[in-house]
Formats: sequence, structure tokens, C-alpha cells
Amino acid sequence: MNLSNFKRVIVLAPHTDDGEFGCGATISKLIESGSEVYYVAFSACEQSVLPQFPKDILISEVKSATKKIDIPSSNLILHNYEVRTFNFRRQEILEDLVKLRAQVKPDLIFMPALGDVHQDHATIAQEGLRAFKFSNILCYEVPWNNLSFNTTCFSILSEVHIQKKIDALGEYKSQAHRTYANEEFIRSLARVRGVQVNEKYAEVFDILRFIF
Repeated sequence: MNLSNFKRVIVLAPHTDDGEFGCGATISKLIESGSEVYYVAFSACEQSVLPQFPKDILISEVKSATKKIDIPSSNLILHNYEVRTFNFRRQEILEDLVKLRAQVKPDLIFMPALGDVHQDHATIAQEGLRAFKFSNILCYEVPWNNLSFNTTCFSILSEVHIQKKIDALGEYKSQAHRTYANEEFIRSLARVRGVQVNEKYAEVFDILRFIF
């Protein structure tokens, strides 16, 4: 696959950090190849932040994290939907996505899988499909939310790409207590996915739409 075909890419992250976990290394790879990547986060999860941190800490963390994978600050779009309420605000979210589609005219969309069990992730996946059904769509993997996942597309990665993903996720100090928020897990998953295609590292995606 020629990455230069993907000139404008949108990453849909229900919550800040989902995009980096799901496809952070691939984002770095695409930008390296000349793609313009937009990162859209729908919630900074203020209701879920641990009490020792400022409620809005994820806003500053996502700004720092996306810089680590070379996304320009002008391409970071932050919405303020309350966590775990997306399903009640489907129409507003869809309208945001349709406006984004008109502004960016993307060649490729990354988003959560349709089978993701988190209610916010599921809403973004469903409304993302509605908004971008005529675009290429790849669903990214978040193993703690995926009861099953179709490993139908692999992005082969270098050490540089993986390190940028690790550095980006390291900016989320408020999320460091998560069992998956550490370098060991990130590298291990990339190694497993790499082994599946006889490479050192990879990220995996479920192909929802692929147009050629």
C-alpha cells in the first residue's frame, strides 16, 4: 500500500489518548510519509480524572502527546462531550463529523471498532461510519474493550514509530495507573502483531471500508 495516497487523515478519538493507544505509531508513520493528520478528541473525561489531578489535565496532556507524534497543534480538535453520555448526543456528534468531513475531505479515517464495548467508543464508531461511509475506514485496536477483533490490516512499524507512540502516551501522567499504560504493554502488543506478519513491530486494524 502506498501511504502517499493518504493525503488527509482523520483520527477519531472518543477520549483523549484513545487515538495514540490505537494507532499512535501509524500516525507517526503517515506523517513521516507526508500525510496531513487531524486528531479529533470528543471528551477530556473531566468526570473520570483522579482527584489528585486538575479536572482539565487531559487537555494539556493531549496537546503534549500529539506533539510527540508530530501532529500540528492546528490539527488537534477538542470537543467537550461528557464521558459516558455520547449515546444521548448522537445527532450533535454526527453533525460535528459531517462538518469535519466537509472541511478536511479526508482520504482515510481511523476510529474504534464497531464491536467496542465502551458506550462512547461504540457511538463514535457508529456515527463515524454514517459520516464517512464513502471514505476509507480502518478501526483501531484497544484490547481492553474488544471482545473480538478482526486483524485484517497490518501497519508495519520501525523502532522510531514505536518510540514516538511510547513517548506520546508517557505524556498522560493522569492515566499512568491504567494496566495498559506502560511501555512494556505497548511494545509487547506491537511485537505480537509484528510476529503475525513476520515483522518486528506492527499495529493492526479492522478494515471497515477500503476503496481503490
